[in-house]
Amino acid sequence: MIPAARIADEVERTVPLIATSLRDDVLEALQAAYADEPSERGREVIRQLLDNAAAACERRVPLCQDTGTVWVWVELGQFECIEGDLQGAVDDAVARAYEHAGLRMSVVADALFDRRNTTTNTPAFVDVTSRPGKGATVHMMLKGGGSDNASALFMLEPSLGEQGVFDAVVSHVCAKATTACPPLLVGVGVGGTFDTVPKLSKKALLRPIGTRAANQRVTAFEQRVLHAVNRSGIGPAGLGGRTTALAVHVLTAPCHIAALPVAVNVGCIAMRSAMIEVEPS
Repeated sequence: MIPAARIADEVERTVPLIATSLRDDVLEALQAAYADEPSERGREVIRQLLDNAAAACERRVPLCQDTGTVWVWVELGQFECIEGDLQGAVDDAVARAYEHAGLRMSVVADALFDRRNTTTNTPAFVDVTSRPGKGATVHMMLKGGGSDNASALFMLEPSLGEQGVFDAVVSHVCAKATTACPPLLVGVGVGGTFDTVPKLSKKALLRPIGTRAANQRVTAFEQRVLHAVNRSGIGPAGLGGRTTALAVHVLTAPCHIAALPVAVNVGCIAMRSAMIEVEPS
């Protein structure tokens, strides 16, 4: 048994931390990119991004003025259940965290008919899935509007195969990169269904930069896409250079014989996420 309040407490504690601290793996990748970037202008942009990250962490101020929507993904152990109203508890925690940390409220009540700000940055977007074992793994991400707006879903014909997926991803990232605050982390989902493939691409953003993909074929495809994106010359902040993306991460899944779903979820340089393990009561 895991009380909803325990998960909410972790959300409230963690939101201000990830809003003001660049993820360790992203920071390390950005530092490596600074050393390798051949463009003088590109190096200057990366230097400013590193300075911004240091100042945000030191002063406990947001990395970016767009402090995003809150995504909470709970991987619940198969022997566990959540006690209480998880959505309500998380929403209350998010509202408190955003108010106390002075973070911008960015959620409107209804996308189509009521664009008034909710003034609490809620509702949060909460998913619960099952995994083997006990306890729960809680993933949190703050996702800005610019990077989400640069994301896309494609329902390709299966005959297009790997090359079709490659072409769709590279073309889209290169078309949208400048609007999403590069250097980027590119999450790609391939497989599943129309409604599940976007979540694959979002989950791909959680994998730390520098860790290996599920198999060598995925790794090779990731590197192929990364090379093509960085060969575009878009560069940091879209001002030219080699470092348009820091990494490309791909998650694949089964799908229907007549389908080839592909989703791209772009992560901006302010890649704000965390993972917390919650033990059962």
